[in-house]
Amino acid sequence: MKSSATSLTYMEIGTPHETHNFGVKEVLLSKQTAFQHVTILDTFEYGKMLVIDGRTQSAEDDEHIYHECLVHPALVAHPEPRRVVIIGGGEGATLREVLRHPSIERVVMVDIDREVVEQCQKLLPEWHKGAFDDPRVELVFADGKEFVTRTSERFDVVIVDVCDVLEDGPALALYTERFYGHVKQRLTDPGIVVVQAMELSELDHTDHVTVHRTLSHVFRHVESYATFVPSFWASWGFVVASDTVRVSSLSADEVDGVLRSRGIEPALSHYDGQTHQHVFALPKAVRQILTSAVIPSA
Repeated sequence: MKSSATSLTYMEIGTPHETHNFGVKEVLLSKQTAFQHVTILDTFEYGKMLVIDGRTQSAEDDEHIYHECLVHPALVAHPEPRRVVIIGGGEGATLREVLRHPSIERVVMVDIDREVVEQCQKLLPEWHKGAFDDPRVELVFADGKEFVTRTSERFDVVIVDVCDVLEDGPALALYTERFYGHVKQRLTDPGIVVVQAMELSELDHTDHVTVHRTLSHVFRHVESYATFVPSFWASWGFVVASDTVRVSSLSADEVDGVLRSRGIEPALSHYDGQTHQHVFALPKAVRQILTSAVIPSA
């Protein structure tokens, strides 16, 4: 964070040669928790912004783009999602989107950092919109890897919404083949897992391809998709995996039909049938990168 006599600037360092600068009205929170450094800012261009370890996690004005694309393709593809586990998702926006589906009976949200969740509950009500108070929700403060390993409960959909892969970061163990193997054991049939998988573009794709490749060692159907998130200044990638469901195969009409039948369509600002088709229609160069770098699924 840089400041002058009249303004504050949050500088996010992408590489040694690229930075993104955000004008800041006010710093609402800046503290080191037991696991990571969390900052909540009020910015001029994007409203409130959650930053963890110097990386933007979500921003008020466009978080719906990220969270709708993370949650709804998998839940729409499942015929009747009832039980969902969210690994991470501290802001509560992923939880908010899951709860839009009327068939949901139980959601377990597992986050390692109680302080981050409590601060988001307090300072970011625009994200969670009271979702933490829903009686269908169980909030667990624990290591996501340990929870998945130890629980005997089974889920229709698993959503992994944790921070990017950072050396020595708390999320590192949640991007491994061993972890995904434990996730598979916790899925019902049909079951789907979706993972936020960092930037996906022709110029920046290494971490995403690693996630896709790792999941392909565990699941039969593994598919990448992406959408542009303005506050990230990037095309952001997700990977969805299942042994029985091809999420990309849904037509625009099928997606819209599910959203209407579940009464969700009016509440969404970004995701619908056309958007579903768009996010899975990756550019030629990206498709070639994935094809050449990823071992075909079993």
